[in-house]
Parts: sequence; structure tokens; C-alpha cells
Amino acid sequence: MRHCVNCCIQLLPDDLHPQCFSCRGPYHSHHKCPICKGEKILFRVDSKQMNLLAVLEVRTENNESWSGLFRFKKGKRWSLVCGLIIMTLVMASYILTGAKHELLLIPSSLRYRSFPNNPALADDEYLRNLKDFHQPFLMNISYEKYYPNIKLIINTITSKVEFTTRQLPDLEDLEKQELHMFSVIPNKFLPTSKNPCWYEEYTGKNTTDPYMTNLYALYSKHFRSTFDYLRKEFWNHLYHFKEKHYRLRCLPHFYIIGQPKCGTTDLYDRLRLHPDVKFSAIKEPHWWTRKRFGIVRLRDGFRDRSPVEDYLDLFDLAAHEIHKGLRSDSGTENSKMNHIVIGEASASTMWDNNAWTYFYDNSTDGEPPFLIQDFIHAFEPNAKLIVMLRDPVERLYSDYLYFASSNKSAEDFHEKVAESLQLFENCMLDYSLRACVYNNTLNNAMPVRLQIGLYVVYLLDWLTVFDKEQILILRLEDHASNVKYTMNKVFQFLNLGPLNKKQEALITRSPASNTRRPEDRNLGPMFLLTKKILQDFYEPFNTKLAQVLSDEAFSWKQP
Repeated sequence: MRHCVNCCIQLLPDDLHPQCFSCRGPYHSHHKCPICKGEKILFRVDSKQMNLLAVLEVRTENNESWSGLFRFKKGKRWSLVCGLIIMTLVMASYILTGAKHELLLIPSSLRYRSFPNNPALADDEYLRNLKDFHQPFLMNISYEKYYPNIKLIINTITSKVEFTTRQLPDLEDLEKQELHMFSVIPNKFLPTSKNPCWYEEYTGKNTTDPYMTNLYALYSKHFRSTFDYLRKEFWNHLYHFKEKHYRLRCLPHFYIIGQPKCGTTDLYDRLRLHPDVKFSAIKEPHWWTRKRFGIVRLRDGFRDRSPVEDYLDLFDLAAHEIHKGLRSDSGTENSKMNHIVIGEASASTMWDNNAWTYFYDNSTDGEPPFLIQDFIHAFEPNAKLIVMLRDPVERLYSDYLYFASSNKSAEDFHEKVAESLQLFENCMLDYSLRACVYNNTLNNAMPVRLQIGLYVVYLLDWLTVFDKEQILILRLEDHASNVKYTMNKVFQFLNLGPLNKKQEALITRSPASNTRRPEDRNLGPMFLLTKKILQDFYEPFNTKLAQVLSDEAFSWKQP
């Protein structure tokens, strides 16, 4: 049934529905209606004239409301049909291909090799306890059936583990590798300084920039601002004697050598509040492990090698404090011992020897002929070392959350762990444990840094050159539960002076540093299955560590 749109427009300001019936009936005059005659209709919207070029049709039949569905043009209908057909074919192809090659919902890390999918190969204890680790909302159920295969990998690695004693290099061999370093650092230090320091002649003028060639200053804005201050004060802190100028140089008295994501930043922040402790201009210079080889990030290639003078410049602020104390006591008959000590807290020092393959002759067994500790001990045989450790399973997940740039998830972490275990197993089939731990190619290939949690391997190598009494091993779990206890333990280890109550409260009650970021906490924990896999992998190494330290707490066994 039709009506005249012209009538409706004229009646629109009033009530349209009751007054428009006259145009719907048989009395509608087509010859009088301008629409029926094809004329344009002028009407107003917001006081503007508009042209209406159409006739509005209203169909009252119920079946006519569906007519719009079939009003597509023929070309559009065919496009829609073709799109649906193509999407169906793609989905069918993916499903059939995935089912054939067992790729659906399978961790990508297991595609690199084929494994016998035989549940009988799994240990009975795991099969009995697997239900305890099943959480439908926390892990992909498809991972469960691949645990026996990963367990085989771990068993292979464990069967190859041997804790052997490394052969120490001769001092002459060390000198050949670092001739310049041995020419700069003396054999003896000032007897009146607790910290290893010495005076060297400065031949520059008062207008000379002593930090002009320092690579830390060139590559870092933070160092530039620090060195700007040091330039202004440099000449005032020289020792002038018989028309010559002498500069106090210092090495650290102690090193916080590791490990990453184990609380070293929090320990550093609290320790530097002690009045007798000074640190380098930045917490982690990474000079021993990277900068002296020209490494910032190994994947980015090499830059100019940073000489030892650049490293010593980082301790100039602390050296000025020590120099001031030494000069104030120089007029007395019995000079007092200066008790200020300098620390350095590069968390890579304990484990990172990745550069050796590029600078030292490769050994026949694939093990590095020189390690970082060999050189530190050659210059500072009395150095003190502090190590902070935590459960290696939790350390690895924290490390992943901190350093992964995108697509972080429990699923992604699980797949990266599985792939890293396979790569580590492949190395262990051909090389020794030490060769694999210090293998630069392997360490760069593994998606997660499994090797950093093998604490006992690194510790045993440090114990070959340093006495056990020179190394303090702490647990993050103990530090988090009782900060006051662990800090007092550190103070005693370093033989630091006593603190008043206000100083002690400031150090022990400060909030924790470098905690997990909120966005990482929102990702939740790792899968319990992933945790079980990592516990199996680290278990023999933790057991050995507990034996070496005579402390069962370092086995991190679950209650």
C-alpha cells in the first residue's frame, strides 16, 4: 500500500501517523502528486531547502520486511559467497595439515627433532604426581604429553654432568694476554689505605681534560654528567710534590659479582648508605666481562676496547674521598688507616665469559683458557666477593619477564624453556659441562638464559683461585625475610665500622629496590608443569651447591 511522500512531509511538523491516512487510500491523486509526476520536492531541514529525489514506500505485509536481505546486487552476493568458500578451504587445509604433522596446539620448541611418544618412558613418580600439577586454567593441556620427551632430555644432560677442576693458567700467560693492564696496575698498594689504591704521576696540565678519551663518557649521558663534575674538581684533588702532580688511583676492595635477578640491586642500594662504603660512578660497569673487549651487547658487534684507565676513572669520586683522608693524616707521626672501601656491583662478573672465543686461543676441549677471576686475582689476591643467589627456577622466570621485549606469557616462557633445554642437551652430547656453560654460541642461541642458574659451576671455578673465606654467599629468600640479618652479615664480612641506630634504620627499613614491574606481575606465575621441568633440570646442580656450601637451604627443595 502506497502513500504520497509529499503529503507526509507537509504534515511532518504535526503528528504524522494519524493525519497521513488520507494519502494511503484509493483517493490518492497520482496526477496531482509531484512525486508521481517525477518532479523534485523542496522541503526544509534546519531552515535549509533540500531536494528529495525519491518516493518513500512503506509495505505493511509481514513478509516484505525480509526483502532487504535479498536486495544485494548480484556482484556483491557472489563476492560474499566466494569469501566464505575461501575461508572454509583455508581452515580445512590448516586442520588437515596440522593433524597430519601433529602441529596443532604443540609447543613450537619440539618441532626441531622427533621423539618417541611413549608414556612408558616417563618415570613412575611423575605419572603419579602429574594430576597434582594439572591446572586447566594455568597451562595448555597439550604440553602434558610432551613431558616424557623433555624428561628424556633432562636425563641425558644429567648423565653427562661432571664437576671437574679446571687447570689454572700461569701468571706469565695472563700478562701476555693483557700487557697494558699489567703495566698500569702495580703489584703493591698503599699500606695506609684499606682499599687497594696507589699514586701515579699525572703529566697533563690544568687545562687538560683527563676524561676526554674515556669511552664511558662518550657512550653514556649519565657518565658525561658525572665527569663534568670531576673535571671541575680534578686539579684540586691532585697531590702536588716537588713540582710534580700525582693522582690517586683505586681498584674496588670488594665485588658484588652475581647473579642477575637475585637482589643485587637491592643489596647495592642498601650497602652504599654505609658511610664507609663508596661505589663506582655506576652500579654495573661490566668492564671485566664486556667493556674491555669492546662489547656493549654482543649481538650488536664490537666497539673500541675500553682500556683499564677508563675503568679506573669510574672510581675517582671515591678516590677523592680516600685522598682527602690520607692527606689529613699525613702530618701526624702515626698515620691512621683509612677505612673507606670501594665496591663494584656488575652482576655479570660471576658468569659472563662469552668474549673469550674472540680474543683467546681456543683450547682443544672447547673450554676457555682464561676466566675473569684469573685476572682479578692476579691484581687483587685479597679481594672480597659477594654473591646473591635465589631459587634458579624463579630466577629464570624473573629474568625472562625483565628482558623479554614482547609477547610475554606463561605459554611463551614454557616453549622457550623447552627449546633451550634441547640446545643445551645437544651441546652436552659433544662437550663438557664447563665448555657448554661458557659457550658463547650456545648462550646466544638459547631463548632463555638457563646457564646463569647453574651457580655451582661458576662458584667452583671461582674457588679455584679465591679462598672460600673470601666469598660471601647469600640467598635472596633470606634477605627478603630478614634484611637486617643479611646486611649485618655483609657488614661483618667487609669489616665495616659500627652504625648508630638512625643509620641502621635507614639501611634496613628502606623499601626493596628493582622489584617486579606491575605489568609483569599481571602476567601471573609460570605453568606448574614448566616449574616441574626446571626443578628437574636444576636439581643435581642445586644438590652439589648445597654440598659445597654445607647448607641444605641452597638445594631449594620444595617442602
